[in-house]
Amino acid sequence: MPSLHPLLSGFAPIWALTGVGYVVGRTGLLGPHAEVVLNRFVFHVAMPAALFLMIARTPLDRFANPSMLAFAAGTAVATGLGLFVGRRLFRRKPGESAIGAMASGYVNSANLGIPVTMQVIGDASFVAPVVLFQILLVTPVVLAVLDGGAAGRRALLTLPARNPILLATALGAVFSATGMHLPAELNRSCELLGGAGVPTALITLGISLHNRPPAEGRSRRAEVGLTVAIKTLVQPLAALAVAGPLLHLPAHQLLTVVLFSALPTAQNVYTYAREYGQGAVLARDAVLWSTLASMATLSVISWALGPK
Repeated sequence: MPSLHPLLSGFAPIWALTGVGYVVGRTGLLGPHAEVVLNRFVFHVAMPAALFLMIARTPLDRFANPSMLAFAAGTAVATGLGLFVGRRLFRRKPGESAIGAMASGYVNSANLGIPVTMQVIGDASFVAPVVLFQILLVTPVVLAVLDGGAAGRRALLTLPARNPILLATALGAVFSATGMHLPAELNRSCELLGGAGVPTALITLGISLHNRPPAEGRSRRAEVGLTVAIKTLVQPLAALAVAGPLLHLPAHQLLTVVLFSALPTAQNVYTYAREYGQGAVLARDAVLWSTLASMATLSVISWALGPK
C-alpha cells in the first residue's frame, strides 16, 4: 500500500486554499460581496479560458475506449442515483436535483486526478478523456437544466451562446477538430486566466464556509451524507463492476478507472450551483466531505487493486 504522504500531497493545496478563503471571509478582507464577485469571475472568465485550452489541445477521440466506457457507466449510475435521492427522497426542485446528481458523479479529475494517479500508478494520461467526457457530455446537460429553470424553455435555444462554459466548450471542440491554434499572445493570455480559475474557486468555497447558514436541518445533512456515499463508494464500485466482470480490463486499466471514479466531487459543481442559486449548500458540503472521505477510499483502492 502506498504511504499516506504521497496521497495527502495531492489534497494539501485544496485544504490550504479553502482555509485561506475561510480566513478571508471571516475577516471581511474583500468586503461583503466577495463570494458573489469571485464566483462570477470563475464562472464567466477564468473557467471558460481553462476549459477552452484544455479541450482545444486534446484530440476528441481520446475518450473512445473501453476504460472510458467503464468510467461513464459508473458516472451514469452515480448521477442517476443522486437524481433519485434529490427528487424522490428529498423532493428537491429540478435545479437542486441536477446539482445533487452532479455532486454525486462529477469527479475532481484535474486537481486531484493528476497528482493521485501519478503517485499511485505513475501515469496521468486518463485525465484528458475524463475531462472531455465530463465537459462535453455531463456539464451541458446539467447547465441546460439549471438555465431552463432560471430562464424558461425558450431560452434553451440560445443557451450555448449565452453560457460562457458551454461557449468555451464548443469553441474548444472546434479548435480540436480542425487543428486550429490561437496566436501565441492570446494563448498565453488564456493560460494566465485559466490558471486563476482553480485557486479562486477554492478561495470562494472557503469564503462560503464562513457564510454558511446557522442551521441546515436533519434533512439536508442526510442528503449530503447520501450524496457523499454515492460519490465515494457507489461510483467506484459501479465502475469496478463494469470494468472487471463485464469488460475484463487489465489490472492497470482497472485500477485507473476505479481510482478516477473514487475521486471526490469537483469544486466546479459549487461554482455552477452558486452562479445559478440552486443547491449551493449541498454542493459546497459535498465537495468538502467527499474530499475528506476520498482520502480513505483512495488509499483502500490503491491497496486492494494496486501492484502487490
